[in-house]
Amino acid sequence: MLRTCSQCGATNRIAPRNLADRGRCGRCKAELAPLDAPHAVPDAASFDELIAGAKVPVLVDFWAAWCGPCRFVAPEVERAAKALAGRAIVLKVDTEKLPALAQRYRVSGIPNFIVFRDGAIAFQQAGAVRADQLVQYVERARAAAA
Repeated sequence: MLRTCSQCGATNRIAPRNLADRGRCGRCKAELAPLDAPHAVPDAASFDELIAGAKVPVLVDFWAAWCGPCRFVAPEVERAAKALAGRAIVLKVDTEKLPALAQRYRVSGIPNFIVFRDGAIAFQQAGAVRADQLVQYVERARAAAA
């Protein structure tokens, strides 16, 4: 995954397993904080790489632009990503652009949230929820793996 340094603007390639870690910019050596915002998944191959490579739980929001509840939940997903920075990765999958991914995980209603741990589904829930509930889903997955 590519991340831009907030200090110098350099593009840094970050391995999926390191997205929840603190790092350093390759150019200016400024700290790169753990991913603290939802990452829009561009394609199925990137999704598979992120899920398989993550060493922390991954919360995935399956959504679509036309979905009212999805638009309602978007700020909650952003708050959850900030709260989980360093402890989990938050991804967004647009079901209109990547319908095969939604089909793969039997997503029939959106928004739909899946928490992956060690590449496998640890929890799945459809429906609009608040940030604190999303954090609880991830914490349950973290506790189950411990």
